[in-house]
Amino acid sequence: MAGTRALLMLENFVDGKFLPCDSYLDSYDPSTGEVYCRVPDSGKAEVAAAVAAARAAFPGWSARSPQERSQVLLRLADLLEQSLEEFAVAESRDQGKTITLARTLDIPRSVQNFRFFASSILHHTSECTQMDHAGCLHYTVREPVGIAGLISPWNLPLYLLTWKIAPAIAAGNTVIAKPSELTSVTAWMLCQLLQKAGVPPGVVNIVFGTGPRVGEALVSHPEVPVISFTGSQPTAERITQLSAPHCKKLSLELGGKNPAIIFEDANLEECVPTTVRSSFANQGEICLCTSRIFVQKSIYSEFLKKFVEATRMWKVGSPTDPSASMGALISKAHLEKVRRYVKIARAEGARVLCGEGVDRLSLPPGNRAGYFMLPTVITDIKDESRCMKEEIFGPVTCVVPFDSEEEVVKRANSVQYGLAATVWSSNVGRVHRVAKKLQSGLVWTNCWLIRELNLPFGGMKSSGVGREGAKDSYEFFTESKTITIKH
Repeated sequence: MAGTRALLMLENFVDGKFLPCDSYLDSYDPSTGEVYCRVPDSGKAEVAAAVAAARAAFPGWSARSPQERSQVLLRLADLLEQSLEEFAVAESRDQGKTITLARTLDIPRSVQNFRFFASSILHHTSECTQMDHAGCLHYTVREPVGIAGLISPWNLPLYLLTWKIAPAIAAGNTVIAKPSELTSVTAWMLCQLLQKAGVPPGVVNIVFGTGPRVGEALVSHPEVPVISFTGSQPTAERITQLSAPHCKKLSLELGGKNPAIIFEDANLEECVPTTVRSSFANQGEICLCTSRIFVQKSIYSEFLKKFVEATRMWKVGSPTDPSASMGALISKAHLEKVRRYVKIARAEGARVLCGEGVDRLSLPPGNRAGYFMLPTVITDIKDESRCMKEEIFGPVTCVVPFDSEEEVVKRANSVQYGLAATVWSSNVGRVHRVAKKLQSGLVWTNCWLIRELNLPFGGMKSSGVGREGAKDSYEFFTESKTITIKH
């Protein structure tokens, strides 16, 4: 247990007030395996109270001009930026990621989310059509939908929560958010900034707890017409079932089994370190991480040697260690699941070149009960293997050779997912050809994870429904209305 240190006790945030809950869940520090926090185990009653608060706040908030709402978002961004270090430390401890990653990626991007949508809300225009022969003028307006239910995952907790809250409230909606019960601390800390930023009570409500209790109550509630979810495909199926009787608008950002395709003319000096990062950043717990690496046969041996050498240079250590490249995985259960995939690969005859079961993991004494795993590279594996088909969501990647462009495109597309892909080649024509043929919502060429927030984000096939981004998020969180005036 957590020894003599007092446990952090979180509370729900409803109608601008922190409210205790009747029961609580233990939350663990992934880097030590100790309970350090207690999270409300909320249910239907707490969701009902949040709906009442959001319903009451909606008329006033939606009546504000985009400029007024923009100013509130900008103040929230400033307050969050002023607390960046405090939030980074909390995110690292709660999720297991390194403080360095939280400090350079998660919290700055959370700040950017508020600033971005504070700006983009000012630049949407509506359509207008004249019909002189009928003496009519048609125009469109977009209006906020109402109460938005926002369900965010544990891998990038504040980053993905703010990616939903910012466009929803910028468009004039009120929200009820459910962060993952595994990573609730920075959402709770954000609540402390809302009033200071001028967010009226009831505009942002956060209810903590599990998917089966809070999530299902939120998705099933008839007064929550729009649900934005980031997470796993099985949960998305359940959300779809529960929301179907109410014809809700759904945005579902799901998993990936993302390929990297490395042609023989790739610049390996850039490709190898970037592909190590795209495979193992955030312990491989990013939906955009590379988990299948296809390398053209003529450079396969050279790439594999350099890739394994570079992977072994990635230090796994305490999240507070500035020299650590990787921290702890989210939970004991998730660590066991990821390890099981490596065992499956071995049983199928694949080779593990480095990492799990091959190299020794060395940790400080205080972290030896934490959920750590070395970055792991698997080869000699068939495309039909579960490790090549299913989302592992951990620091495991498979490297396989290919011959031709046509062959590798077919193999890259042979999974149920279609979220992201990377292509490495110095041949511009090939880059365009392959990018067009890949069944993937995002294709990076000669780079990874460079995002332009204006542009659509989302996946094909089982990787989700809908897109997020400036225009896409605005259209999702609003309804279009056509008005015809006869004059």
